[in-house]
Amino acid sequence: MSEEIVVNKNLPTKEIYGELLPQIAALIEPSKHLISNLANFTAAVFNSFGKMSWVEFYLRKGDKLFLGPFQGNTACTMIRIGEGICGTAAERLETVIVPDVNTFPGHIYCDVNTKSEIVLPVISGNELYGVLDIDSYEYSAFDQEDYKYLAELINILTKKINSNKVSLA
Repeated sequence: MSEEIVVNKNLPTKEIYGELLPQIAALIEPSKHLISNLANFTAAVFNSFGKMSWVEFYLRKGDKLFLGPFQGNTACTMIRIGEGICGTAAERLETVIVPDVNTFPGHIYCDVNTKSEIVLPVISGNELYGVLDIDSYEYSAFDQEDYKYLAELINILTKKINSNKVSLA
């Protein structure tokens, strides 16, 4: 069975998210393996926007974030919580939007061509399960509108998936 996501990349950002939200909701199924759901999630988001160079999950184990399903170039495989943009978002349990990664102290360059980034923590209950990391080769590619809709997408994901089964062991 094909799991096709159809969006018009020429629409304004808000309208692209409007087309994407119900499709992601239909795509994510609690009966599917967590990694399969995360992989489809990253592919759907990555292929819906021209501005994104990388979309991926880092999954938490202890005080580290480990590379999970992603779309884009090869990536760093482990980031300590508190380090870089991903580790900072994980430590603070809040979204971090960076218009120019060169200005972020301690930025970890997994892709030297990255110019801007948004990282959202993935939290279920009060527990951090990982982060959603999205990069762009454009400066200032992400804003509060992206945050609003990406947070909605993560909310759909966490409601549909039994997060208690997340394990990297």
